[in-house]
Amino acid sequence: MNLNQDLDINNNIKPAFSRIPAFSRIVVLSCVLLSCVFISACQPQLPEQFNSSIVYCTEGSPESFNPQLITSGTTIDAISLQLYDRLLDVDVNSGEIIPGLALSWQVSADGKEYLFTLRPGVEFHHTEYFSPSRPLQAQDVVFTFNRISDPDHPYHLQGAYPYFQSVEWSELVKRVSAVDSHTVKFELSQPNSSFLSTLSTDFSAILSAEYASQLLASDTPALIDSLPIGTGPFVFKEYQKDVLIRYYRHPKYWRGLAKPEQLVFDIVPNNARRMAKLFTHECDIIAYPRVAELKLVSKRADVDIQESTSMNVGFWAFNTQKPPFDNVKVRQALALAINREAIMQAVYYGHATAATSLLPPTSWAYDPNLVPTEYNPIAAKALLTEAGYGKGFSMNIWAMPVQRLYNPNAIKMAELIQADLAQVGINAKIISYEWNSFRRKLTNYEHDSVLIGWAADNPDPDNFFRPLLSCSAAITGTNRANWCDENFDQLINQAILTADQNQRRRFYWAAQQYISEQMPLVSLAHSQRFQALNTEVKGVTINPYGGISLANATKEKL
Repeated sequence: MNLNQDLDINNNIKPAFSRIPAFSRIVVLSCVLLSCVFISACQPQLPEQFNSSIVYCTEGSPESFNPQLITSGTTIDAISLQLYDRLLDVDVNSGEIIPGLALSWQVSADGKEYLFTLRPGVEFHHTEYFSPSRPLQAQDVVFTFNRISDPDHPYHLQGAYPYFQSVEWSELVKRVSAVDSHTVKFELSQPNSSFLSTLSTDFSAILSAEYASQLLASDTPALIDSLPIGTGPFVFKEYQKDVLIRYYRHPKYWRGLAKPEQLVFDIVPNNARRMAKLFTHECDIIAYPRVAELKLVSKRADVDIQESTSMNVGFWAFNTQKPPFDNVKVRQALALAINREAIMQAVYYGHATAATSLLPPTSWAYDPNLVPTEYNPIAAKALLTEAGYGKGFSMNIWAMPVQRLYNPNAIKMAELIQADLAQVGINAKIISYEWNSFRRKLTNYEHDSVLIGWAADNPDPDNFFRPLLSCSAAITGTNRANWCDENFDQLINQAILTADQNQRRRFYWAAQQYISEQMPLVSLAHSQRFQALNTEVKGVTINPYGGISLANATKEKL
């Protein structure tokens, strides 16, 4: 396939469009959007070779090409399931842990040792910058995880593994070693009932030790995170920041050839433009269609809207290390002050379940006895007076500039909350930044409060509690409430020491009750996940555990 021709496919609106004044661009986009809803003639004749490629229009650039280093859904969608494999996977239908690069595993009687037998003949990517001399071996797994935990490892990056730090990987895993070329042993400091789930996450991608050795020899080790080598269905070809990512099919993929010869991630932050490009068939699939437009868009004969229940939660977190948010009565008052029913209607348009907990109702550890905090401005004002803030105060609400699965419109949500807070004497200022700056400043805890959320990539309850509210997560910056509470940590730590699900459930129920009392954050909604795609695209489904796999995507002429 001609690369220059492909670049034209991705950029053929931009040059002419960029010469139009800003206001006019908005008008033009609106016209394109509305007219294409009803006019099927918006479909151009595509070149024949275009059918062998899939164009996924995403809302942002990846922060890295190594899933170990990030927790952003934008990055995970773009790289994890396209480039890499994990030892274990999650069955999307049952939620069970199933073999991945590991064919089988054994757990010792005391729950402290795990032996994994690797799948033979798994090939790493051949690229212009790396030619592997051997298939996957145990030393690749050892390299992958020792890099995370060993501070003396040549590839270790201090403080750079937010997910693994939040699950206290370094404290949990004492040693990872190769028993033989295809057997790996993990030795744990204590039993951990969520350990297999951790190995199945998008973050646990297996890297190439041979590639790392080559980069080290050429004194270019940093390239391992920007010029990726994995075992996944696609091979990295090129990346232009804020423009596109291009992958080619991995010709020796162990699961069989991916259906598209080429996969392009077209980076289109603007929601309206992303939708317009779907209508003109420049995008085959788009990330995060606007919930407000779903009903209108579904009327088009050439667009499918896929919907699925997903393990996610949108929440409003308070920076509990800053006054007055270090006062539990203030946090409880803020929870009472907001009209969540109005938020559900105005932001989610009925496509979400009101949250009573971080855990969605589909989780086996969800506590059905919890009820949402009522909307009660009078009680909120009384609590503020008790806390010494009877005359109110000023604060900021950080709102994401991007649409996410768990929050389709954080700016609008912030406006609603701002109006509610004014009724109890609180002057709230809404703040937003470009997405990467937003995340960086958030990790530095520069906010008073933030509207954000979490989409789990495995069904284990620990995957919600530990990365979001544990003391270790407060250190790494994924704990947006900056909340460190020994009582809470004790509950979730006790929960993973036992494999008995009933015992674990009791600890998680207690943890959920404790959160509802201490209110480091207000759980708002569990949203449905949507994606919009051209009807000629087949083989793509929504993964309830996050990420998107495009290996089976095809285009069929209708």
